[in-house]
Amino acid sequence: MAFKVGITGGIGSGKSMICQLLEEKGFPIFYSDDESKKLVQTHPEIKKELIALLGQNVYVNNQLNKTFLAAQLFNDDHIREKVNQIIHPVVRKTFAAWAENQTSPIVFNEAAILIETGTYKTLDFTVLVVAPKEVKIQRVMERDGVSEAEVEARMNKQWSDEQKIPLADFIIHNDGSALNHQLENLLEKINSLALQTK
Repeated sequence: MAFKVGITGGIGSGKSMICQLLEEKGFPIFYSDDESKKLVQTHPEIKKELIALLGQNVYVNNQLNKTFLAAQLFNDDHIREKVNQIIHPVVRKTFAAWAENQTSPIVFNEAAILIETGTYKTLDFTVLVVAPKEVKIQRVMERDGVSEAEVEARMNKQWSDEQKIPLADFIIHNDGSALNHQLENLLEKINSLALQTK
């Protein structure tokens, strides 16, 4: 049974960079956000429940109407919560099945809202990636070609780092300094915990 580690962080925190470094070290990583995008397109139960919640417009020619869904999620916190309740249990089951098939003693689950959805409670260890607000804004503006106001609006829909820090087991400060040293400390801690749980 693999030791399951969650990796999360707000928009622009640079958690993808951390995951890339971990993959280079040979660790398998399950990308929940990518997986949920696939499942929304293909999973019959998710499709059925989204249509029941949002109406037929959510799929056009059997394809997810991303613009329509994004507008619904952005404008209504209640709908966003309901959509998460439809998708995330399926993503969790998919991750559990994936983890069973890995040969590595440690596996990672990357997800943007790992803490908000309570998924972190199903894992052995949680890593939170944080960065100064101005660094995060700059990263997202460059990556997505959006304005500072648009990034701030997205950030305001997520929990702040201050809300998440007490619920994480390990914090990585991804502001460009001493990243390898922090990763070495993290892996040392995870390895010792993984050995204890054997």
